Amino acid sequence: MASASDQYSEDSFWEKIKKFGKKAGSKVVYTALLLFYCLTDKDVPIWAKAVITGALTYFISPVDAIPDVVPVVGFTDDLGALVAALGTVAIYIDADIKEKAKTKLVEWFGLESLEDLEEIDSKIGS
Repeated sequence: MASASDQYSEDSFWEKIKKFGKKAGSKVVYTALLLFYCLTDKDVPIWAKAVITGALTYFISPVDAIPDVVPVVGFTDDLGALVAALGTVAIYIDADIKEKAKTKLVEWFGLESLEDLEEIDSKIGS
């Protein structure tokens, strides 16, 4: 059986964001971006990267508890998995990671995408 790290790839992450980002919404994309940029930080320990990889693998997986194509609730399970991982590794989410995630979010969705992120930022002590 393949491990999560065998199933996750940076290309598959960006492909999922590109294909479903607007449908998923800014909270899901922002949370995924926070985890992605945390995963790429060399100072984050292996155990935290394993948690992140598991959550991002679930996010990119075509097999979900609630299929992504279901209107309104399709990304609810993805957001739950991402937020759980975020809470676990929050100590490693610094201002630089948040800035990278927000910059990318604005690049894709515009400034209005930053208006609904308080709930996610509260999970990381912002």
